[in-house]
Amino acid sequence: MNVLDLFSGIGGFSLGLERAGMRTVAFCEIDAYCRRVLAKHWPNVPCYDDIRTLTAERLAADGISVDLICGGFPCQDISNAGKRAGIGGARSGLWSEYARLIGEIRPRYVIVENVAALLGRGLERVLGDLAALGFDAEWHCIPASAIGAPQQRDRLWIMGHAVDDAGSPERWGRVLISRSALASANDFWKGAAEPPFHGVAYGIPYGSYRLRSIGNAVVPQIPEIIGRAILQAEMRAA
Repeated sequence: MNVLDLFSGIGGFSLGLERAGMRTVAFCEIDAYCRRVLAKHWPNVPCYDDIRTLTAERLAADGISVDLICGGFPCQDISNAGKRAGIGGARSGLWSEYARLIGEIRPRYVIVENVAALLGRGLERVLGDLAALGFDAEWHCIPASAIGAPQQRDRLWIMGHAVDDAGSPERWGRVLISRSALASANDFWKGAAEPPFHGVAYGIPYGSYRLRSIGNAVVPQIPEIIGRAILQAEMRAA
């Protein structure tokens, strides 16, 4: 299953989905430091630099076909730590570009991530846009601690599937986290406690960039679980 990774950051989404058995065919990331990280770990995957100029036509011209689009659009206007302008704010308003690409590309699946505060500051807009584009969706708040990470990091995860492709709701089913999947993910963290960060990592090259990039990244184990559930749903329907 070919993945277009939007707002890619340092590639946490793609790392998880590739562990599940999917393949990233393109990134889109505006931050120059993050693009260097992506180029190091995915040297053969093209990376576009601005979602506002990326189009389905451009991807097709580059020979890129997409089955699934994923991405966590900017949270600055939604987060409780920000000014709470909501999904219409200057940064979080880039959701409209995400929705535009979904409409142009018509993937079979969509995975959206954002802070849990999206529940009250724009979830109805996201779900409404997905419905207007012909996608059914389910959503869950899943903190990093749910898979055993030593931090809360509560995030909202939205999974959409094209209704005309997936057919009846029974085919899609409930794809998300089972107890066995959580237990398996918990094994990753055993004996690997994460130290707290205090201030800037002085003496580490690009230390502030690294900390910021890690802070913006998704925990890869969660998209891995979602990706496996999607592929299992595909197998059940085959």
